Amino acid sequence: MTDDELLVEKKKLKTSRVTSAAIIGFFAGVLIFGVVSWAFSSEKQIGFLIPMLILVFAIYKLMNNPKKNDHQRLEKLLKERNLDQ
Repeated sequence: MTDDELLVEKKKLKTSRVTSAAIIGFFAGVLIFGVVSWAFSSEKQIGFLIPMLILVFAIYKLMNNPKKNDHQRLEKLLKERNLDQ
């Protein structure tokens, strides 16, 4: 890859990380709101918590995405070429 392509990839990975962080924050907020509202409801039905498990799974998958290794390899390559800014 050329130097310019590497810098473009770095920008894409940074945007991807910010987007993932925003989605995780949104899901965490929905999860907290759901659990708190379930805790204060007068009718505690366990079926209400099942969609919350989907959010927990989605947060887990977003946090353990394989792009994390790509970012580390890209940073190492940028340092080797003295392009880190």
